[in-house]
Amino acid sequence: MRRMLRARTALTALIAAGALGAGATPAGAGTTAEAAAAGPATYRLDSKLSQRLGDDTAGSYIDRRTGALTVTVTSDRAAEQVRAAGAVAKRVERGAARLEAAMAALESGAKITGTSWGIDPRTNQVSVEADQSVSARELARLRKVADAQDGAVRISRVPGTFKREVAGGDAIYGGGYRCSAAFNVSKGTTRYFVTAGHCTNDVANWSATSGGPVIGVRERTSFPTNDYGIVRYTDGSAPAGHVNLYNGSYQDIASAANAIVGQAIRKSGSTTKVTSGTVTAVNVTVNYGDGPVYGMVPTTACSAGGDSGGAHFAGSVALGIHSGSSGCTGTNGSAIHQPVKEALSAYGVNVY
Repeated sequence: MRRMLRARTALTALIAAGALGAGATPAGAGTTAEAAAAGPATYRLDSKLSQRLGDDTAGSYIDRRTGALTVTVTSDRAAEQVRAAGAVAKRVERGAARLEAAMAALESGAKITGTSWGIDPRTNQVSVEADQSVSARELARLRKVADAQDGAVRISRVPGTFKREVAGGDAIYGGGYRCSAAFNVSKGTTRYFVTAGHCTNDVANWSATSGGPVIGVRERTSFPTNDYGIVRYTDGSAPAGHVNLYNGSYQDIASAANAIVGQAIRKSGSTTKVTSGTVTAVNVTVNYGDGPVYGMVPTTACSAGGDSGGAHFAGSVALGIHSGSSGCTGTNGSAIHQPVKEALSAYGVNVY
């Protein structure tokens, strides 16, 4: 379903025993020098304040210099609540309703393949990106809609093109496609893994090796609008609930949360292995060629074809399911994830 700002402003990439898609050449890891870590307490505080403040906030972010959770507010009362809770309050001009209205205008007047838009709480604007497939005429149309929003929208061009990152022919494998698994999850004693919906849309039976025996069967899938799917293990295995770090070690996953702008993340996928980056926005609409997805989270981590469905995480916290990007130059990437908490809720499962 579509998620608006009010609702949220703020793997084992192993199947059975073997790493998925081993042997691909990894891209360089992105730097986290300017990204702040976010612990469980920060996620809890962000979620609590988002729910409590409602329309009196236009999002939150982690300050790069201080590492403090900074919450935008539009009233003195909201500022007092933020400070009392232990976060930093930043007074802004535009509230949630104003930014939602700007995104609604883009949705109705400029839904162009190759564009994305979402909230940047650091500038109190809707940030729009247009990739290289957007024509001059389409860009003019986009600018016309943006100009009518009285400074609430800013537009930038990005290199490459937004695309789902499925590789053909070769980590979870199925139907001639290669994707990546995100997180192992459970419901009671039944084990599953979650991955990208654009992968599970096309393939029902999944293997851990190309042409190998089926280890899991698709139960449900959602794409476009969302980008998640769930696969039930059918081989009798009980894989561990951790993420492959592709260096001989693994990261245990203990909980799930929604990402916060400015925080550091890592991405584990079967093509580029583990890369690092920073969350740049939340509640982003991405207009892929085969339909829009809503409520997404862009980052600066590198990714490539075959990483679709991989894990975005921070320490032991699961954050997202890798969806796509507009490419990667050196260590500067644009990896986009579907928030994993929504998928867990939709399927009634938990990370472990």
